[in-house]
Parts: sequence; structure tokens; C-alpha cells
Amino acid sequence: MNREEALRRLGATRVGRLATADRAGVPHVVPFVFVLDRETLYWAVDQKPKRSQSLKRLENIRANPNVEVVVDNYSDNWNDLWWIRVSGTARVLGDGEEKRKALTLLRNKYAQYDSSPPAGPVVAIDAVRIKAWEASSYLSANAVR
Repeated sequence: MNREEALRRLGATRVGRLATADRAGVPHVVPFVFVLDRETLYWAVDQKPKRSQSLKRLENIRANPNVEVVVDNYSDNWNDLWWIRVSGTARVLGDGEEKRKALTLLRNKYAQYDSSPPAGPVVAIDAVRIKAWEASSYLSANAVR
């Protein structure tokens, strides 16, 4: 899968997995919804029920901004398997134009945000590296003839 196709699939994906790590390197992985703008992913803390408003993923980002995101497609037909991994640097956005743009993009992608816009922090993940794999390319490249 080339970079252009990886970005297209990443942008179309509805949910991913966000991995953060604290100062000691202890990982923390959660599912999350996001929107892609060029090579920056945006997500926001919304009103879905959470145990605490002090989220571990935000604490981790403030201590260690290096994150990874994984999106994938699973199918019982293994020819249809693929995944995309984005390594990047996360930043909690302050009030300003980038935050307003991110919230608009999120509302455009997720109808739930029209009636209940995210009121918590907004985070940007600037992609540093994008890796992608798909079974159909691997299988055709490694087919036994």
C-alpha cells in the first residue's frame, strides 16, 4: 500500500487505537475517534462517560508526546487484512484557529458531535512516520508459482 492510499484509508477509518506512554515508558492504549487533516490527526475529549476527567492519555502526552495510532481492517478472508500505524508527536491545543478547525472537522465526520460537541481538550498528532501493510500485496508478492 502506498502512502497516498494509506492516508486515504486512515482518513476514512471511524475508530483507531491510540498508544501513549508515561515518563517511565509504561504503555497505555485506548480506542478513539479522530479526523485526519493532511498528515495531522485530531481528537477531542468528549462527553462519553469516563471514570475521571483526569485522563491517563492526556497525562501521558504532557509527560511524553511520542504516540502511535493503529487502524486496521479485519476480515475472515485474510486477503482483505490491512493495517496502518502512525508514529507521531502529540500536542494539546490551546484556544485558537487550529482548535476551532479541528472541532469543525470532527463535527463533520461524526454526527454525534453536532448535538454534543466535545467540550474537553483537543489534541493534534503530527505524523512523523506512517507504516502500512496489506495482505493482498504481501500474498501476491510472495505467491508460490
